[in-house]
Amino acid sequence: MAKTVLAVDDDADYLAQLEIQLLAAGFEVWTAESVGQAKEILDQRRPDLAVVDLMMEHMDDGFTLCHDIKARDASIPVILVTGVAGETGLDFDASTKEERSWIKADALLDKPVRFEQLRREIGKLLKE
Repeated sequence: MAKTVLAVDDDADYLAQLEIQLLAAGFEVWTAESVGQAKEILDQRRPDLAVVDLMMEHMDDGFTLCHDIKARDASIPVILVTGVAGETGLDFDASTKEERSWIKADALLDKPVRFEQLRREIGKLLKE
């Protein structure tokens, strides 16, 4: 049975590309273009992993969604992807335990993300 990935990003082109790549890698993919759509999906189903964009309608939507996912089920791995460095010039990461404790993401990747890099992170988090 294929593992399921919830992919959340307000960039429809990026989301479509990510969906195609994940499907080709053998995953079942659920997509959402907003936090609201993601929560509707989470009300109905439990993904094996989530890939969440940081900045959507609001600059902190990704943080909010990560907290929501972990509150629902702390065992769901979450990868937070962000273009914040390129868009704002701010640089941050989740390399320390303290940073991960408030970010609530299991991995943080900077956009543009190469699919091979994302696939490696997914493999680590799903222990494939």
